[in-house]
Amino acid sequence: MAGLRRSTLVALGLALFAGAALADPPRQDYRPSFQPDRLKGPAAGKPNEVLVLGTMHLSDLPDSFRPDMTAPLLERLASWRPTAVATEDMSGLQCDSLRRYPSRYAETVKDYCPDTVAAGKATGLDVPAANAEAERLLADWPAAPSAAQRRHLAALFLAAGERGSALVQWLRLPEGERRAGDGLNAELAALLDKLKDRRNESYLIAAPLAARLGLERLWSVDDHSADSPGPVDEKAYEAAIRRAWDNPAAHARRAEDDRLEAGLSRPDGLMAMYRAYNAPGVPMQVYLSDFGAALEEPSPQAFGRSYVGYWETRNLRMAANIRDVLGRRPGTRLLAIVGSSHKGYYEAYLNQMHDVTLVDVNAVLQ
Repeated sequence: MAGLRRSTLVALGLALFAGAALADPPRQDYRPSFQPDRLKGPAAGKPNEVLVLGTMHLSDLPDSFRPDMTAPLLERLASWRPTAVATEDMSGLQCDSLRRYPSRYAETVKDYCPDTVAAGKATGLDVPAANAEAERLLADWPAAPSAAQRRHLAALFLAAGERGSALVQWLRLPEGERRAGDGLNAELAALLDKLKDRRNESYLIAAPLAARLGLERLWSVDDHSADSPGPVDEKAYEAAIRRAWDNPAAHARRAEDDRLEAGLSRPDGLMAMYRAYNAPGVPMQVYLSDFGAALEEPSPQAFGRSYVGYWETRNLRMAANIRDVLGRRPGTRLLAIVGSSHKGYYEAYLNQMHDVTLVDVNAVLQ
């Protein structure tokens, strides 16, 4: 050692230190002392209440499903009297942003973003301008708007990429006033007529409920900004995740889905499905069958951990979008309708918010 230069010794020391730093640190059971969920407020004033309804996607149900089956569910949800309804749809503004990055989001836009070209031509407004104009009108919206005002707002919502909110305005019109005019051309009027019968929870549950309660719009809170073109080896990724999904909890979930779908045509069949999808133990079953299994998936590329990272990011951003809606008007009673796999994450993340009180949907569904 005596013959080594000082700089060489320093380099050797740094290398040894770096090696020690790269060694796996011991696991610790650290828990932060600051726990927002225990600091609820305010002490006075109307709370923000959130009711999360986990749903199956109605488009996936068998042919035995009929739109009129939603009537008992709508009755129960209306009895809770939400003042805002959030849906698992991407906002027009996010879709507009993602369209500017096609190398990453081309498939996402294709799958989740409605085409706004026809409505943009009819109104002369692009997506940001249509959103701004709709917000401006709603800020000074009359208590008893005319049919022409509702048709115009419906056209603006279509141009804004907010089809669910456009349908709310369409359903609030008397049937005889559901026609072209005031920015709605014949093509757009026909689109809204088709949407009201589409097998989709935003169109068969959220929009009719909002119209029934006298609300003016829905809130699109889904988020796909964490989407990417996929891993380099997409086939290996898919194979790894599918292997993770081949587990007893997943098999039990599929068997239960089959049982519920088989009973769908019975009286109260759809309500039985909703009660089952929102049962207290479902979020843990979802975790064990899907995300928990993926977390332990053993591929060298850690495909499962990447999948779980995407899922948590998406749900965090969706919860943040809901929190943003609540902050606009404190004291809101918000119904969030979302695929049942999201429900546990919604409630866990929203429960961290100081000014959010969760409501048990099971009491409403009984």
